[in-house]
Amino acid sequence: MCFHFSSFRRSVVPLLLLAGAGSVPVRAAAQQDTAVVLAPIVVTAHRRPTSREVVTSRVTVISGDALRAQGITQLVDALRTVPGLSVVQTGSFGSVTSLFMRGGESDYVQVLVDGVPVNEPGGAYDFAHLTVDNIERIEILRGPASVVYGSDAVTGVVQIFTRRGAGPPRVTAGARGGTYGSGDFEAAVTGGSEQAGYSLGVSHLRSNGIYAFNNGYRNTTASGRFHYTPDERTDLNFTLRYTDAEFHFPTDGAGNVVDSNQFTANEVTTLGIDVGRYFTDRIQGRLHLALNDIGSLFDDEQDGPADTVGFFAFRSQTELRTRSADARVNVYLTPAAVVTGGASIEQERQRTDKDRTRLNRAYYAQVVVGPLSGLSANAGLRLDDNEQFGTFVTFRAGTGYRMTATGTRITASVGTGFKEPTFFETFDGAFSVGNPDLEPERSTSWEVGLEQPLAGGRVVLAGTYFDQRFEDLIQFTFSPPGPGDPNYFNVAEATARGIEAEVRAVPVRGLQLSASYTYLSTEVTDSGFNAGPDAAFVVGDRLLRRPTHAFTTGAVYRFEDRATLGATVRYIGDRDDLEFPGFPAPPSRVALQAHTVVDLSLLVSLLRPRGPAPGLALTARVENVLDEDYQEIVGFRARGRTVWLGGTLEY
Repeated sequence: MCFHFSSFRRSVVPLLLLAGAGSVPVRAAAQQDTAVVLAPIVVTAHRRPTSREVVTSRVTVISGDALRAQGITQLVDALRTVPGLSVVQTGSFGSVTSLFMRGGESDYVQVLVDGVPVNEPGGAYDFAHLTVDNIERIEILRGPASVVYGSDAVTGVVQIFTRRGAGPPRVTAGARGGTYGSGDFEAAVTGGSEQAGYSLGVSHLRSNGIYAFNNGYRNTTASGRFHYTPDERTDLNFTLRYTDAEFHFPTDGAGNVVDSNQFTANEVTTLGIDVGRYFTDRIQGRLHLALNDIGSLFDDEQDGPADTVGFFAFRSQTELRTRSADARVNVYLTPAAVVTGGASIEQERQRTDKDRTRLNRAYYAQVVVGPLSGLSANAGLRLDDNEQFGTFVTFRAGTGYRMTATGTRITASVGTGFKEPTFFETFDGAFSVGNPDLEPERSTSWEVGLEQPLAGGRVVLAGTYFDQRFEDLIQFTFSPPGPGDPNYFNVAEATARGIEAEVRAVPVRGLQLSASYTYLSTEVTDSGFNAGPDAAFVVGDRLLRRPTHAFTTGAVYRFEDRATLGATVRYIGDRDDLEFPGFPAPPSRVALQAHTVVDLSLLVSLLRPRGPAPGLALTARVENVLDEDYQEIVGFRARGRTVWLGGTLEY
């Protein structure tokens, strides 16, 4: 480790979807039938365990063991298969990775690790360094969720749950090697009783990258979860996740290979404590304490004595800390009717050349009813009181109905969301004047959905139509209205609407098929300060980097308990982006071509664990089998064909 922060020490198209092989416990791998599951109980939608029959927004649940069985080690590779989500990465392992959900901005998705918000203040989150080791499951909620989560949950929420330990002590370890000089290692130990349990995991990933020089990447992650239930009314959970990553890159902002030594380093510490207590059979109190520390460094020393131009020699360091406490009470009026009231306080801090802080208080309430004779409903209201932008109100409401005769379920929901300004937008920086009077960016959304089981539940069809309006988008201007005026203003607007369609089928034992299609229509309705046909925001044009069409399909087949074979195919339609040819030429709008990526995977269980004898599995995964040449951001080529081979031991 060449860089550390004190924060840690201080505290027809495509055909086949979701499958694979990789570092995963042998028994768990043998039990997996599918990677994407619509679980009967979800947590993220209402911030407590809730039956899916009550949730009126779309939720996708991804099993952590299934992902490891597919050889997927990076969270973004799991998210690529979820309808309504678009992942954009600047090429190599560790490069900046953004997520666009339902056409919203890349900072419109709140990311949680065991309930702890991990976004930077203002919503930004780089998915490049988030691994799936020691993860129990991932829940993806699509639709506004600011009522229960506050800022950043504009178009949805991605929540990662650390594995819960239970049963006799179990140790697993796996290693793989692959293309681009890549290799990874993962080890975990889990165990526990009905009263207490633990899980501990560590992983390390390294790669030489896709460029000939200065493209190395390493990522070391440690995670843990401890739960304790002293009696039937009380529970306590403690979670920890720590990541230390370093990424070297030779490219400039346009993708040109120009630099031999620039790199970024990131150190992230996430802590969460969640305590619950039933005071009576119908009244439960919960307290959640959270800490998220982000330390980042950008370093670009001189390449040589002649490198003296502009910012080619530059170094910056930033520390971000978010502390929060959330207390709420769940009142179970009946087993099918729950009223929740809560309050939270959050302090955000940014340290660069200056030390900035801001405080937010919030009060919220929601009611969830159902299912009652097939009918469910929910409604919620939240008031945020921020010392910087003042008060802001959000709401959410939804209803659903399941027809007994056919099993058809119809849902509808409406809600609002918001995203607070960043520190750089609010406060003065080295090269800009902040605007302390900025309002949050906000959205109004609604959706309707239909789910239809067929063939006794062996086939499930689902479809959702969504419509969103984004207002008060913050933009930067080089030419403020007057001397000394700020560079940031709430000026732009846009819309995003579309359709998400899914089908899942189990035609025969051991075989699962799935497919999803997303149609997305985005449009700029107010370009704000942007002018000219090649601006980032052009009235009537679609938003950048969001494809209109995306299709994913796949299959996984399990040969008894001995082998699992899988394949996925992802088609991403064309999308707009801006190309920067270099000063003094202005940027130009270009259309990135559509592309299709095929992945294959295989897991073979050679030995099953019996007594003191360990279990052994061999794994193989091939990404981008056809070696498709494509870009997700103009100027930055994506990885070509990548082969992984490895094995896993389980005791």
